[in-house]
Amino acid sequence: MKKLLLSLAMAVLCAAPAFAAKDSTELKMATTTSTADTGLLDYLTPIFKADTGYDLKYVSVGTGAAIKHGENGDVDILLVHAKKSEEKFVADGFGVERFEVMYNDFIVVGPKDSLPYSNDVKATLAQVFEKKVNWVSRGDDSGTDKKEKAIWKSLNINPAENPNYKESGSGMGASLSMADELRALILSDRGTFLKMKNDASVKLDLDIICEKAPDLLNQYGVIAVNPAKYPDTNIKAANAFIEWITSDKVQKIIADFGVDKYGQGLFVPNAKK
Repeated sequence: MKKLLLSLAMAVLCAAPAFAAKDSTELKMATTTSTADTGLLDYLTPIFKADTGYDLKYVSVGTGAAIKHGENGDVDILLVHAKKSEEKFVADGFGVERFEVMYNDFIVVGPKDSLPYSNDVKATLAQVFEKKVNWVSRGDDSGTDKKEKAIWKSLNINPAENPNYKESGSGMGASLSMADELRALILSDRGTFLKMKNDASVKLDLDIICEKAPDLLNQYGVIAVNPAKYPDTNIKAANAFIEWITSDKVQKIIADFGVDKYGQGLFVPNAKK
C-alpha cells in the first residue's frame, strides 16, 4: 500500500508541468523538538544526503506548530508525534499518507523523592494536583502537550487550578531545564530526558517518577505534504525520505542510536512495510 500511494503521488508529479519543473535537491521538514533535542536528526541528516543526494533542512517546533507549517505549504514533509492530529492532517487533504516510523515513551520526571515512583501516570498526576506539587507544562500544543492535556482531561482536572502549575511555552529541552530550575515535575519524552540527564554540561537534577504506563506510548509518523494542494512541494524528495527512513537499513540505525552512550536506544523503529 505504501509503494502504491507513493507511486500515485509520483504520477501526480509527472502529470502536472508545475510539479515537473520542480528540481530541488533540498527537502524542507517540520518536526517536533524531540527529534532535534535528542540529536537524532543531526545524526541522520548527513546519512540521508549521502544515500539520496538530498539536503534535509528542518525546523523543530511543537507538533501543533509543525502541522501548521504543513497546512500552510511551508514544508515538504512532517515528522511528528500526535497521531490524531496527523490523521486529521491527511483526512483534510494536506498530507498524502501517514507512515509510522518509530516510537519511544513519555515519562514523568522531577526532583528525587518528590512523589513515590509509579507505573500509573493518572495516579501520579492526581497526586500532583492534590498536593499542589510544582509542575511545568509545555503549553505549546506539541505532541507532549497534547498527551499531558489528555491525561488531565481523563481525570476531570483543570491543572491550572494548582497554584504551582506553570507553562513554559517552549520545546522539550528548554522545558526540562525550567522544571529543573523550579524543582518541578514535568511530562517528557524519554529520549530528550536521557540525552540531557547524561550531558555533564547540563547537570539536570531530575529523576524518573513515573514510567511504563500503557498510555504513555509516544508514536512518531512521517507525512508528505500533498502536491495536489501545494504544487511547489518537493514530493520527489519527500517520497525519497519516506522510503529511506522506513528502510531496513535506516530502521536499524534508529534502533542503535543512543545505545553506546545511554545503554539503550532513544527510539524504537516500527515502520510497517
